[in-house]
Amino acid sequence: MPRIPDRPSPMAQPKSFLWTRRIVLTLLLAFVLTPVYVMLSSSLKNLQDVQGSFKWIPKGLTFRPYVDIWKTVPLAHYFMNSLIVSVSATVFSVVVAIFAAYGVSRYRFAGRKVFTVTVLSTQMFPGILFLLPLYLIFVNIGNSTGITLNGSRLGLIITYLTFSLPFSIWMLVGYFDSIPRDLDEAAKVDGCGPFGALFRVVVPAAIPGIVAVSVYAFMTAWGEVLFASVMTNSSTRTLAVGLREYATQNDVYWNQVMAAALVVSVPVVAGFLLLQRYLVAGLTAGAVK
Repeated sequence: MPRIPDRPSPMAQPKSFLWTRRIVLTLLLAFVLTPVYVMLSSSLKNLQDVQGSFKWIPKGLTFRPYVDIWKTVPLAHYFMNSLIVSVSATVFSVVVAIFAAYGVSRYRFAGRKVFTVTVLSTQMFPGILFLLPLYLIFVNIGNSTGITLNGSRLGLIITYLTFSLPFSIWMLVGYFDSIPRDLDEAAKVDGCGPFGALFRVVVPAAIPGIVAVSVYAFMTAWGEVLFASVMTNSSTRTLAVGLREYATQNDVYWNQVMAAALVVSVPVVAGFLLLQRYLVAGLTAGAVK
């Protein structure tokens, strides 16, 4: 039997290739971290030091901007609005997507392919295309029923569901398809019904996919600006829109803008780092069966 040659060891690669890879990765890392350094260093400067040309090595550092951001703008109120809207949109999106994806993955019904294609085709259109129709729908609903959707948190939650839900369904369908149907059959033999098999067997096995969908839905709602700037008012304004208030007619508080931007990004970065292994597994699920 012929002997299969061993794969070359990474240490056997030419030194020129190793140094080229190190240089390229270093340049990419510098390209990614440079904006972060600019934000961090600008947030630790006084306002007069930020208004001129940027200095890479700051003369003096101060944490005063991180204290002033809560006073110049009602950032805590905007933070609460963003948290309520993002968490609510994420929960509703994940719950509906689980039921819809399970039905599409496990059952065959009339219009199944049409439903799947329709859900996926909604991702082809730019979000700005839905701005005016959604605004007019919310206004007409308010005029006819008295339910205020435009300028409310509920209206913004419904708006974000229109973006996150189709992708969430499509993504979970692929993940549920990668879970063997034998698990469902075994659960039914043990006395579980369709819902018992879903929540006791399929959902625990699909945790990585559900986490990936949750992160996507949360990030979509957390950093959205266009719809939040049109469908909110002073009491329901979110963080992404509230950052503009650091710019007044007379001046722009650049150090506070940078500090607030770093504070706003903390929940997303922290969540991504904590759930990274689930996110990678969920995004790659269904690619190889």
